[in-house]
Amino acid sequence: MPQQYNPGSGQDWGAVNVGKGTLGAKSSKPKTARGIDMAKAAGLVATEKKYGAGGNKSAHSHGALSAKKLEEADDVGKIARVDKSLSKAIMQARTAKKMTQKELATAINEKPQVVAEYESGKAIPNPQIISKLERKLGCKLPRPGKSKAPPKAGAGGTAGKSAGNGVNRGGPPKRR
Repeated sequence: MPQQYNPGSGQDWGAVNVGKGTLGAKSSKPKTARGIDMAKAAGLVATEKKYGAGGNKSAHSHGALSAKKLEEADDVGKIARVDKSLSKAIMQARTAKKMTQKELATAINEKPQVVAEYESGKAIPNPQIISKLERKLGCKLPRPGKSKAPPKAGAGGTAGKSAGNGVNRGGPPKRR
């Protein structure tokens, strides 16, 4: 015959341990600095140094200059700065849009100090930030360090062109 329902015996009030190991075993994790040092010396604890963890470093951080920028610099100890023409153009475009430095900085997701450095000429030019400024201000800004390439020697006359043979450079042949 099936068991009858007994409301008092339906509960299991015994101790249940979920994911913690056994009840009797106590973990011996070191709690103090001295205990941690002793565990490190005994080889029971391994630690890792995380470099740059928790940092908020961006393209405009001035903490340490990259080796690439140091190598690309022309003179020893001289790093390229923003031209006065660029800083003046940024300032004129910003005032034409009736924006403050802070409004422009928040619009391009940069700190207000970055915009102030670009306008004062103290910043190291970053093409990503300059392109953000161009998009937001709606104008082309003078790029630093870009010079026009001299024309090639063979392009001066008609000798270098392939006229009449039906071939376009970089494309399919002409249709007749």
